[in-house]
Amino acid sequence: MADPEKPDAEKTNADKSVDGETPAAEKPAETPKKKEEQPPEKKSPLSEHGLLLFGKYEWSNIVIKDKGMAKYINLNPVVVPHSDGKLANAPFIKARMNVVERLINSLMKTGKIGKKTRQYNNYSGKKSKAYRVVKLAFDIIYERTKTNPIQVLVDAIVNAGPREETTRLQYGGISVVKSVDSAPYRRVNIAIRNIALGAITATHKSTKPMEECLANEIILAAKGDMASFAIAKKEDTERIALSGR
Repeated sequence: MADPEKPDAEKTNADKSVDGETPAAEKPAETPKKKEEQPPEKKSPLSEHGLLLFGKYEWSNIVIKDKGMAKYINLNPVVVPHSDGKLANAPFIKARMNVVERLINSLMKTGKIGKKTRQYNNYSGKKSKAYRVVKLAFDIIYERTKTNPIQVLVDAIVNAGPREETTRLQYGGISVVKSVDSAPYRRVNIAIRNIALGAITATHKSTKPMEECLANEIILAAKGDMASFAIAKKEDTERIALSGR
């Protein structure tokens, strides 16, 4: 016997057909549409604060701890630090050149390391190659410190600039070594030069690439570590000047 509480399914369907209503057919479940993947947005070389160095790093909020050197550390915002040789062959005109471009130019220089004189190097006259090294070095600095590489470079220059040097004074036929204060402009020049020389020296008989050696030198100099070539040269210069007071 059929359960009186449960109406027969066939009868209910028949009643609906008599009234002119048809049972609603079950609609298939709609499959969710896949979102179209949009290409990643390219970062503009412009930010809220102006131009970005290499299209990545902001020039704003850079602090120069030494107020005497602040006048000669040029932080004019640029994307590509290259002045096409416009700032050359004039006295003190390097103070108007961007500090990152000055670092690139220092990598191309020849000079004396210890008792050896470099008459050439792998970057002499190859600014695009030196530019690439500095760009990669800044990426390494940012990965390690999570700090704006421009700020790290500025700290390295401030720490590596010697405050005191020696000069020779001649009295009759006798020459005497005397200590003298270093001008802020000269401090910046020596610091940038020694940072570049330290990176080049570190590549000798080493498998490390140039950009990694440059990043190491800048980070160590920013911390004031004696393992930095530039900091060691500064301390040596000031030690000799102290004895000549």
